[in-house]
Amino acid sequence: MQALRQGDVMLIPASETVDGAKLTHLTLAEGEVTGHRHRITQGEAELYEYKGTLYLKVLSLTALLTHEEHQPIAIPQGDWMVRIQREYEPEGWRYVAD
Repeated sequence: MQALRQGDVMLIPASETVDGAKLTHLTLAEGEVTGHRHRITQGEAELYEYKGTLYLKVLSLTALLTHEEHQPIAIPQGDWMVRIQREYEPEGWRYVAD
């Protein structure tokens, strides 16, 4: 599986299942500027947090990741590490804001 990207959210295939705290929502990231959210809206999935990193487990054949300003993407079944992209500015590194 290849990494997937939607805006500032990147999903990287996880090599193993993580035993973290299961979250009660399926929001991968919230927009700092617009308030829009990257979230799973279709399919069966679970979101976990382990040592400050989010992990997505897609249980159905695919799960749909949606955001108001981006095209939806289908995420294949499996385990994924959720990363928020960062960019460098003269003041230092900062997270990319949607």
